[in-house]
Amino acid sequence: MVVFENFLENTGSKSTPHPSANALDNLYDLIVKEKVADHSGYYRLPFEDKGPKDCQEYIQTHKELLSTLKNLIVIGVGGSSLGTKAIDTMLCHLPHRKNIALKFLEHTDPIEITKALQGVEVENSLFLVISKSGTTIETSSLAKYVLSHYNLLSHKSHLAIITDEGSPLQKWAMENEVACIDIAKNVGGRFSVLSSVGLLPLMILGYDIPSLLEGAKKFMMSFLYRKEDHILRKAIFLAKSRDRYPINVLFSYSSSFKDFNAWYVQLWAESLGKIDTYGKKVGLTPIALIGSIDQHSFLQLITQGVMDKTITFLNINRRNYSEPKIPDFKMQYLESTDFVNNTSFAKLLSYQQIATMQTIQNEGIPTDEIKVDMLCEESVGTLIFYFELLTSCVGKILDINTYDQPGVEFGKIRLREMF
Repeated sequence: MVVFENFLENTGSKSTPHPSANALDNLYDLIVKEKVADHSGYYRLPFEDKGPKDCQEYIQTHKELLSTLKNLIVIGVGGSSLGTKAIDTMLCHLPHRKNIALKFLEHTDPIEITKALQGVEVENSLFLVISKSGTTIETSSLAKYVLSHYNLLSHKSHLAIITDEGSPLQKWAMENEVACIDIAKNVGGRFSVLSSVGLLPLMILGYDIPSLLEGAKKFMMSFLYRKEDHILRKAIFLAKSRDRYPINVLFSYSSSFKDFNAWYVQLWAESLGKIDTYGKKVGLTPIALIGSIDQHSFLQLITQGVMDKTITFLNINRRNYSEPKIPDFKMQYLESTDFVNNTSFAKLLSYQQIATMQTIQNEGIPTDEIKVDMLCEESVGTLIFYFELLTSCVGKILDINTYDQPGVEFGKIRLREMF
């Protein structure tokens, strides 16, 4: 279970947005209309069975290869890799996660390429190339490298493709008889983790895909039944306060959220940094922190720097993680630290988060909190869909196209011109 608590409006300021029932209804109607119009295909992903069926079919067809798999190498950048990495990092502690090394080729840094492929042999590896357009220069360049380096066209069963239907990459796969799964064109890369882009690698690793999708589906249904109006209030607050609070901080209290934070940063930045219908540049800047580590660095800026930030705290229920504990061990000269002895590390982390949150709230800084009862497939599915839906809601109020990325495309054009 995931619990959402909203303190954003409790700043004591007369200028703080307190949306009326009519404002909530209008935003809700806009999201429902967008969903019905199928403007973005991500709304459908928790409800359709195409992705799970395609992935199951691939796994059945390649059962012999997958039974001896030691390395799964995902070749993709941004939305093609961040979501899968985020979910695996959150769930890799689960006992049913298979003993397969998940590696990512997502960077054209030669040092990282060498490091990622160190010790990788084609016989016990699967190379999964993921690119919606099929022409992303990082992905295509890395794909060319592994195709040549491992002579993969002579080992085609060790290569698979995920791409848009009708893309140049799909045509190449069909021409060369390489396994290929297609996804809908209107599912944007950063919204694609619940499509085959994320489902296939996660299914190969042994995760419970039906539960992952069920978590997302339940949250969407709950939203449609108007049981999640907190998300509407939060979106209105963030969008209407964007000049006063242009920076949104996700303060996650577990290292398990490290890659989820990176996924959130791309989702938020690439979706909301746009030119609106009036020609004005708008956006909200995401910052991702890990507690308690960043209490010793960024917290100083939050509490006594410019008050231009909202903070979302993300934490796990400490009661479900009672081990390990800090031993009742006394060290001479360090008696001042003995107050935490015989306490679980989870409880210490939880209290650090509460102390930090109360300190920030006392400064009048807007906060809200997301509490995850236990990290499992269903709760992670809920988290993923919550942030995707929140992004769509904020985008509607900002009056932008949440799902394109023309600024990124400008950079791609400039790169081609340079060469």
